[in-house]
Amino acid sequence: MPALDRRRGARARGRAFRLIGPVQPSTIPTPRYLPRGRVAGAGALALMLAWLPAPQASAQPGGVRFPAKPIRLVIPFSPGGANELMARGIAQKVAASTGQPFLIEHHGGAGGTIGSAMVARAAPDGHTLLMGAASCISLAPALYAKLPYDPVRDFAPVTNVAAGPYVLVVHPSVPARNLPEFLALARARPGALNYASSGPGSISHFAAEMLRSAARVDLVNVSYKGTGPALADVLGGHVELMFADLGVVMPHLATGRLRAVAITGMRRSPLAPQLATVAESGLPGYGIVNWRGVLAPAAVPRETVVRLNAEIVKAVRAPDLSEALVREGYDPIADSPDAFAETIRTEVARFAKVVRAAGLSPI
Repeated sequence: MPALDRRRGARARGRAFRLIGPVQPSTIPTPRYLPRGRVAGAGALALMLAWLPAPQASAQPGGVRFPAKPIRLVIPFSPGGANELMARGIAQKVAASTGQPFLIEHHGGAGGTIGSAMVARAAPDGHTLLMGAASCISLAPALYAKLPYDPVRDFAPVTNVAAGPYVLVVHPSVPARNLPEFLALARARPGALNYASSGPGSISHFAAEMLRSAARVDLVNVSYKGTGPALADVLGGHVELMFADLGVVMPHLATGRLRAVAITGMRRSPLAPQLATVAESGLPGYGIVNWRGVLAPAAVPRETVVRLNAEIVKAVRAPDLSEALVREGYDPIADSPDAFAETIRTEVARFAKVVRAAGLSPI
């Protein structure tokens, strides 16, 4: 069976993080931050919102007030990308509403599983949350032989923030303008095309491996520690292609620094209606949409989950944030804890079936 962690180019591993251009658009409300330096954990980055508004914590059953201290939102990926874009918009509004500072921490590595495991083991008081994604919650159980957490049992879903498709993009030097042309090129040059992924087990990795398996082409993985450095090397022409969020690559598509080949959703995006889906381009049944949502440790009291849900849903549904998300290619969801939990259960089962059908070996 083909192994899921095929890669070439040790040069990519250990590359210092480089962020090309403003990954998060200025249309998303961007909070002011004060440096807080390193926090416990390798590579962790903490940023603290620089305002302490007047609203106070609300009392819960038993007289416990929540939030009683700053809230930590852990992003289990390197800085940049859609997770940070959404986290910043939420952080500004929730901090303003609750009167507590909001800390954003990056604990990247292993496809988001390191930061996710840290939150799963955190104190269940609601003050440590995960900005999770489909890769580290829905997909990870099918890809990792020894996952240090159970995505259904070890988390309390708060709300699914938004979801959006990925786009297969190539450097302009690649002579392909649509998926059939790209696949013809890949078949003519087996093993010659490298794709950048944001880490083993990430959705960008999985999307490429699914394409490789479904189309029977030989693509080589070059793995990076996050979307930012992967995108930087594709922009620089060091790697030929990658799968990335539509919202992240749109500025580079507009300037011609990247070319879009196909979109992974089951329908075309209204932001790029001319861009065909992978499914309609000759690979029926191919469809990947990546969600981002907020989760808490499993033992967090239900009333705390409900309060967090109310605050975050209010933030996501605010016209400025929801409209900005749509403009960047994401569909705001902001659902209930129970609805989000059902999404996770359904997707865990679906991804397990897809991985088995593709014959991909766990990492």
